[in-house]
Amino acid sequence: MPVHAIWRSWRPVLLLGSLLGALLAMAGCDDAPPERSSAGFAGLGESDGGYMQASPDTPLHFPADHGAHPGYRIEWWYLTANLEDEQGEPLGLQWTLFRQALLPPGAPPRETPPEPAPWVADQLWMAHMAVSQGEQHAVSERFARSHSTTSPRQAASQAGASAHPFRAWIDDWVLASDVSDPEADTFERLRLAAFDGEGDKRFGYRLELTAKGPLVRHGDDGFSQKSADGQGSHYYSQPFWHIEGEVTLAGKTREVSGRGWLDREWSSQLLSPDQTGWDWFSLHIDSGHRLMAFRLRGGGNDGDDYRSGSWILADGTTHPLDSQELAMTPLATARVAGREMPTRWRLEVPGRGLDLIVEAPHAERWMETTVPYWEGEVVARDHDGGERLGVGYLEMTGY
Repeated sequence: MPVHAIWRSWRPVLLLGSLLGALLAMAGCDDAPPERSSAGFAGLGESDGGYMQASPDTPLHFPADHGAHPGYRIEWWYLTANLEDEQGEPLGLQWTLFRQALLPPGAPPRETPPEPAPWVADQLWMAHMAVSQGEQHAVSERFARSHSTTSPRQAASQAGASAHPFRAWIDDWVLASDVSDPEADTFERLRLAAFDGEGDKRFGYRLELTAKGPLVRHGDDGFSQKSADGQGSHYYSQPFWHIEGEVTLAGKTREVSGRGWLDREWSSQLLSPDQTGWDWFSLHIDSGHRLMAFRLRGGGNDGDDYRSGSWILADGTTHPLDSQELAMTPLATARVAGREMPTRWRLEVPGRGLDLIVEAPHAERWMETTVPYWEGEVVARDHDGGERLGVGYLEMTGY
């Protein structure tokens, strides 16, 4: 979520005012749909301005790529989960940490003294947390700043992401590896803790995540093209999480278990300037397969939408899907936050014999955050027979 400013030594009030002002200017924060930008949704189509560029020529490396990439402008760690409580009632959650570089590599002032002032920083962080069940949808948002130096101060900073051992955090919201063996994959087991509110308004979760399959590279071995112009992102997922733990909503805590999906993505120009937003699906099919699919509105050939995805077998074998192999058709909308949001879709992957109706059981999943968007649980059913085939998450931006 971009913010365009040169960061030096700001007082706290100036930092907050500059941050919120930039974000509000990008995306709007009232009840009206955001204005269209000449740089794509939320400024993500702006030229990279001296930052490193995502490229298919840059291979992914683990565990290093689990950590932050401060040479790129934008980055996120994005977890969604479809869970059930002790009574078998469905419950959804999201935890996301966003990083925004405020200075490209080599831009002054890049170096800092051994003990920099507390408000000297070149990285901005934003985090979202949500818990949803039935008509309940609780959302929280936090902001922080840090410096990209690798000094010991970084581990004690307000927010950050380190690769080995893996840890991504903002204040006391922490996603961290539970693997102590330095030779093992630090993403085999994670733990997540995040809470907000007090009393009957308290919500959050304490979870253990165990990987039941391999990491998945999207697109061209981890480079995910986002428009016909060729720009894109480095993008991989862990779509095989088994999750157990406890979730608190409206002050009530219950035991939960289910499936999770973690996305990792970083870029310096994610969109083309004419792309106004996206519709993104992650689906857990009951057969053991997974489907990731997105539609970027604009940016395709001849001004069409740009579509891409991944068909993931139960063993983690991944087959990229291009616009010719994937159809995504909105079928019905619901009025949410003053917008018509497409909450019922048809997803078709003819080459895999897949024809799905994907629908949000509850439309009120608007994320009333500084950069607002829709994010919520969906159920996938067979188009012809109507039988339930899976669950997942849908994110929609730019409406």
